[in-house]
Amino acid sequence: MHVTPPPWPPKSGAPRAVALEILRFGPLSRSEVARRLDLSQGSLTRLSGPLLASGLLVEADEQPTGRVGRGSRPLDVVAESHHFVGIKLTGERAFGVATNLRSEVAAEADAPLTSRAPAAVADTLAALTRELADAVPSVTALGIGLGGLVLDSTTVARAPFLDWVDVPLGDLVEARTGLPTVVGNDLTALAEFEHWFGAGRGLDRFAIVTLGAAVGYGTVIHDRIVLGPDSGVGLVGHWPLDPLGPLCPDGHRGCAQSILTMPSITRLLSEALGRPVDYDTCLDLAEAGDPAARTIIDQGGHGLGRLIAAVANLTLAERVLIGGEGARLAEVAADAVRDGISQDRDRRASPVDTVVHLADTRKWCRGAAVLAIQTYVLGMGAADF
Repeated sequence: MHVTPPPWPPKSGAPRAVALEILRFGPLSRSEVARRLDLSQGSLTRLSGPLLASGLLVEADEQPTGRVGRGSRPLDVVAESHHFVGIKLTGERAFGVATNLRSEVAAEADAPLTSRAPAAVADTLAALTRELADAVPSVTALGIGLGGLVLDSTTVARAPFLDWVDVPLGDLVEARTGLPTVVGNDLTALAEFEHWFGAGRGLDRFAIVTLGAAVGYGTVIHDRIVLGPDSGVGLVGHWPLDPLGPLCPDGHRGCAQSILTMPSITRLLSEALGRPVDYDTCLDLAEAGDPAARTIIDQGGHGLGRLIAAVANLTLAERVLIGGEGARLAEVAADAVRDGISQDRDRRASPVDTVVHLADTRKWCRGAAVLAIQTYVLGMGAADF
């Protein structure tokens, strides 16, 4: 049965700022919310009252204060007051989750693509959305993440893995589901998830590097993700790492694309062994001490370390996250990664806080859901939805 969720505050103004701060960083004491937003206690009480009455905010369990007397009752968002669907689209399947307002997973499902024709893909996404929507009281909005260049949060300008050019995917899916739909680059979506609810939450500056069929990169500086017209093009794949390294498909010698991607590593080792091997086998052989595998995997790890150092040097990132389907490289070649970082990092600089997240399809989906959550809480109020 469809349940009408409590409204989100209007597009601008202090009530929305209060709700947003508690959504991202709550539960928070009233004094902490007032301090963060430079509000008086009286103003906060006036602003939070309607939000509590609507059911969007709630007083959480008492927290000990360390002082004699009554503990504080922090404010928190009712995360289950809204639900969103997030879908990660690949060339073969669509993976989806239904989440609450903090992108915590309530249900998950996936479906194969029977065709890459835009209308057929939109049909698959709509059916997957309906399946996920049946698992939660209601769905406020839908987010879709994919590898490619996306314009205006709806048009896929270029997605090579689907052979798409200028496909209005958002409009196609929205027409089939009736849900506000936002489409974005999957790396951007993942970075926004880490920014709001993951390992980058609360950091002023952090970066994320993903390893897979390509090399992805995103950065958040001063609490904002850095975006531009070329976001989604994959420019970091052209970053030079080894002047004696292999050629990438674009003819660049020793660039990130030629050293760090899963296809490049499997191709190099398959050629060295004279038989085809998959990516996990490459890593397994390296761990077992196979000389050819160890050489190629350590070459990749050293290049990854140099890329991490470049990112940290140029952005002053407090943390660098390594993710994607190929992230296990960072663990198997951990010593080579450290050597690569040391090669290009000033010895007086702070150690680079590197966090490795192994492949997690759900996290890509949660990132897509965050795109929908952000569009709702930042760009539109309930009346617009």
